[in-house]
Amino acid sequence: MANAVKYILDTNGEKQSVLIPLNKWNDINEKYKKLQNKVKLMTEIKNGILEVKKANAAGEKLQTLKDFLNECSC
Repeated sequence: MANAVKYILDTNGEKQSVLIPLNKWNDINEKYKKLQNKVKLMTEIKNGILEVKKANAAGEKLQTLKDFLNECSC
């Protein structure tokens, strides 16, 4: 079985390690990288929202989305 997961047991029969096929490992790593990117994006969005709330509470005027888009030539 090429896709079989194998376990390494200690002398008491308790699972200590796991061996998985390389293709499964690559899939796991790819999903992990995507999840890391999603967490980073969500954290940045959260920080942006907190920054806006803080600026609003302090009465600061913020740049509009329209002005930002015009500035960055997107």
